Amino acid sequence: MASLKAFLGVVRAPFLLLPVTLVASGAAAAAYGGEFLWSRTLVALLGLVALHAAVNALNEASDVRTGIDLHTRRTPFSGGSGTLPAGLMTEPTARVVGYGAFAVGAACGAWFLYAVGWSLLPIFVAGAVCVLAYTDRLARLGVGELAAGSGLGALPVLGTALVQGGRLGPPAVAASLPAFLMTFNLLLLNEFPDEVPDRRGGRRNLVILLGRKTAARTYAAAALLAPASILLAVVLEALPPVCALGALPSALLARPLQWAFGDPEQPVPVPALSSNVAWNLATNLTLAATLTVAAV
Repeated sequence: MASLKAFLGVVRAPFLLLPVTLVASGAAAAAYGGEFLWSRTLVALLGLVALHAAVNALNEASDVRTGIDLHTRRTPFSGGSGTLPAGLMTEPTARVVGYGAFAVGAACGAWFLYAVGWSLLPIFVAGAVCVLAYTDRLARLGVGELAAGSGLGALPVLGTALVQGGRLGPPAVAASLPAFLMTFNLLLLNEFPDEVPDRRGGRRNLVILLGRKTAARTYAAAALLAPASILLAVVLEALPPVCALGALPSALLARPLQWAFGDPEQPVPVPALSSNVAWNLATNLTLAATLTVAAV
């Protein structure tokens, strides 16, 4: 029987902080509009963490089957967890974990359809497609980054806000845009270290399709657009003025942008990968905190 360490490995437990920040951002956006329920927020959190765990476990299983994770040079942020190549869990068990976690997320979604209404269905269907089709379909069609930005960025923020009272306000839409850009970039930068095994394994991501230099410039453009979108939303009054503080964590982009504008043919430094993750989490949390302050 697989150990707890193996289960935590295949679901990439440290990365499950991301859905916590997304739910916080979406719930705070709804609260700013006068709609917030703890019960629905907690169910949304359970569902999104489960779905993120599902896509991670299914990705681990697929990457062992295709041989990708047998040839990666793992970092704390790329190359898989190493759980399956080390023999700590079998591929079929990882798939059971993935589909089981998906079932938990789907059950949460079904409850929301009953409690809130069918207006949620498009978001839930799109999210399900992103989870179940990401590794074996979307990541091989050149749209993996878009799927990640949607399924683990914009849609969770929008969905969490929508389940609070059944409607979307400008703050939720405004908060979903940087969430999309940051998760898009979270995946994109982590793809650079795995370029060679991904190519051999049949992946078609932006690093492979565009080449390292153009893909690095794409990363830089999305990185700069994220804080710009926050400031623009404040100017347009879609977000309250205090949310301008959400642009401050973008100072963490110094290292990854230095690499992107320098020589992207060189490996991405691990501190740049770390800063990319910290920027993502800190920005979502800052938006959640400032929206909460504005709602009080």
